Amino acid sequence: QVQLVESGGGLVQPGGSLRLSCAASGFTFSSYAMSWVRQAPGKERDWVATITSRGDTNYADSVKGRFTISRDNRKNTVYLQINSLKPEDTAVYYCNMPHWNYWGKGTLVTVSS
Repeated sequence: QVQLVESGGGLVQPGGSLRLSCAASGFTFSSYAMSWVRQAPGKERDWVATITSRGDTNYADSVKGRFTISRDNRKNTVYLQINSLKPEDTAVYYCNMPHWNYWGKGTLVTVSS
């Protein structure tokens, strides 16, 4: 059975950094693109970034230059490095496997002083 388990969220001050992780199981991880999607309080889910099976990356304009998505196929894990955090980055961050539309339960990132 497919599982996506996020970790790494927390409370961080503006300007700080976090690295989110998503451990995947139940499918051939290396064969599929993976994405991060976030949902701010009271708002709809917004796509953040995608990494293809080959390692090509794409980002939402709002996070370009601050967020970096990466993957380790040996560990079946996708990462999201978040730098220069802003209060508007506060959200639940979800790991997503777009091909079959699998989702993790999310990890909360709160940016506040």
